[in-house]
Amino acid sequence: MKILAINGSPKTIGSTTRKLAKMVLDGAEEAGAETEIIDICDFQVTPCTACDGCTLSGECVYNDDVPSVIERMKEADGIILASPVYIDNVSGQMKVFFDRLADAIHYQVLDGKFGCSVVTTHTSGGEEVVSYLNHVLNYLGVISVGGISVATGGDAGELYNKEDEAASLGKKLAEAIASGYSDPAQEAEISENREFFRDIVIENGDFRTEDYERWVKKGWIE
Repeated sequence: MKILAINGSPKTIGSTTRKLAKMVLDGAEEAGAETEIIDICDFQVTPCTACDGCTLSGECVYNDDVPSVIERMKEADGIILASPVYIDNVSGQMKVFFDRLADAIHYQVLDGKFGCSVVTTHTSGGEEVVSYLNHVLNYLGVISVGGISVATGGDAGELYNKEDEAASLGKKLAEAIASGYSDPAQEAEISENREFFRDIVIENGDFRTEDYERWVKKGWIE
């Protein structure tokens, strides 16, 4: 099994968020997972302009790194979304990336995967951003096994007080991939979202036949 963590901090390898995500990955590795972490700020991510080009063709009009990141997400069995709290939300870089996932969300390309969320903050907003990241995972069709938030108060050493909790989250994610995991509330939300997205898939079915047929095979379109 493979687990991919996406770090949204612009501090990249020096960020406390990345360090916390790595603790989660270490726990997953102990449970037998192959892991990888990438820093979204190392990639070229052009802001979405809502041109609907991806809806028509499945490809963005911008030639940047987002398709390659999505492919890595599709190849993984588990997804970890990690971000610092910037004014009560994810980093701007992470939000720009999320906006570019619209087509992946509409077509539910990550259905069947499991994930979790990792957040660091100075003082506040951590639990709210964990909830938001898990909501994004659900939008993608991913079931979250939970999340972790650490308020450092400016002292990165606070992370190590949560090292065992982080490792446990990673193990839980690996176990979900290996043995399955059910959360009726999340499954209901994902199903409800899919009902809404189904109209988009049907509307574009004549020129996105492969995507349409995948939905038919999954039983999402009768």
